[in-house]
Amino acid sequence: MRHAKHELNGKVVAITGGARGIGFAVAQRCAEAGMRVAIGDVEADLVMDAAARLGPSARGYVLDVRDKASFQSYLDSAEAELGPLDALVNNAGVLRMGPLAATDDASVDLQLDVNIKGVITGSRLALERFLTRGDGHLVNMASSAGMVATANGAAYSATKHAVLGFTRALRGELRGSGVRTTVVMPGVIRTDMTTDFKNAVGVRVVEPAMVAERIVEALRSGALEVCVPREIAVQGRLFACLPPRASDFLKRITRVDEVMH
Repeated sequence: MRHAKHELNGKVVAITGGARGIGFAVAQRCAEAGMRVAIGDVEADLVMDAAARLGPSARGYVLDVRDKASFQSYLDSAEAELGPLDALVNNAGVLRMGPLAATDDASVDLQLDVNIKGVITGSRLALERFLTRGDGHLVNMASSAGMVATANGAAYSATKHAVLGFTRALRGELRGSGVRTTVVMPGVIRTDMTTDFKNAVGVRVVEPAMVAERIVEALRSGALEVCVPREIAVQGRLFACLPPRASDFLKRITRVDEVMH
């Protein structure tokens, strides 16, 4: 079934964690597509510099996704300067690697607060706007770790499984409302969060620009789920359909469980 493409030129997109890495790549690609871009990031200097690099169609705002008032102010300010919000990309995320037994409460809480609570907060605030208008698009950043859990990233994997489940459930709630959802599952992306990752068999490291391109494609097409690179979808289904012991064995021989060491 073919769906109409959505025009992006002149539309307004808010991108959390947009000052660097995947977020900035998404901001660049959205600006190239003619969108007006509101970058939100917790680091004030970085976010202002990032917005300046994008040009006059972009604005930068200090945002802490853990703080509902901060998120509300971010979206309010973006709409006041750029116009009604058409899309929100919940990209902000943090990763803390290591065995759970050696992980402190602060690291667990930070990942939960940013990676899943921040996504839920942003989605709720955006939906207040989208549902009134009968239009809008939520893009939530999960991870291949939300499909195939990996050792030494238990808390992180938990948050990304949560984002995937949350977005799938939300899709059912929004059916017929005119509001679209997309959940994105990147594999290993070359960013400052993944510099210590080890190689695994069949895991291709890709650039943030590839994720950005696929997200812009999804904004146009309304794609429900996006895996980057595409083979992540096949790998995820393979691990999911195997019995647990067989899945664990496959992780060992492909060294998937060593990626986050």
